[in-house]
Amino acid sequence: MRYNLMFPMRAVKHWNRWCEGAGIGEVARLVEEAGFEGFSMSEHPYPDKEWLANGGHHAFDPFVSLSFAAAATTRIRLMTYLLVSGYRNPYLTAKAAASLDLLSGGRFTLGTGAGYLKSEFKALGADFDRRGALLDEAIAAWKATWAGVDHDGPEFGVSGHVALPPPLTVDGPPLWIGGNGKAAQRRVVEVADGWMPMAASGEMAAITRARPLEDVDTLGEWIGTVNQRRAEAGRGPADVAFVPFEADLLESGDCSAFCAAVQPRLEGYADAGVTWITIEPASRSLTDFRADLDVVESQLLHP
Repeated sequence: MRYNLMFPMRAVKHWNRWCEGAGIGEVARLVEEAGFEGFSMSEHPYPDKEWLANGGHHAFDPFVSLSFAAAATTRIRLMTYLLVSGYRNPYLTAKAAASLDLLSGGRFTLGTGAGYLKSEFKALGADFDRRGALLDEAIAAWKATWAGVDHDGPEFGVSGHVALPPPLTVDGPPLWIGGNGKAAQRRVVEVADGWMPMAASGEMAAITRARPLEDVDTLGEWIGTVNQRRAEAGRGPADVAFVPFEADLLESGDCSAFCAAVQPRLEGYADAGVTWITIEPASRSLTDFRADLDVVESQLLHP
């Protein structure tokens, strides 16, 4: 099992106080030194105030923040968890992803999804209703750009252009798909390298337009189906990153209860097909964050 640390969303809103004079690079270096293998950023460039008041969160620009993290580290993977494809032109995404992959020494993983926050799509002038179809074509455009060939598509088709330098990783950075729906699973089977399903109660599923996912048995069934379909297509098992069902215990700001609850269940997650555990501490300051890292390292990463 590998571990990915999601940068605490609490820290973004209160960054000037939370960081205690440190930078994102120092935060990423602490994560790497603790033994995590991934450091990830979410994306919400312009969320609405009502969503924020009901549990939504802010986020740093993922490419800017992960670039600072890349410059300060040597081993850890830098991940978008996740980038909403429809918020930008796919050729801008392809350029940013290739640049980060190259300049980080091939350590970038592009986690992406269709998105769900309709108000944010509207604010950005993005097409919410066609977001799924546009994501499919954007992925094709990314891969064509990284391969140095033209993309022939109805929305983004263009010829006679090239984007250099190419990514360091052959065929482009690993592509992980977020979401619980059948379309997300199809993308994992057909074009992606990994999957980021998310725990979702019935209420949360309604908010995020996701299928409910409330127990490890269901998660295992979903992963098994996806990997069987990948095998039928001649592809190996997908990487699967998952925020544990026990993550609500992190909301108190104390990592100890979370670690105590999730540690005996790690074998169950592994048996279900999870390969990465994603943890987002609710640390209230950088001092608390250091303490939380010590707890996670001693109880989960290096028990």
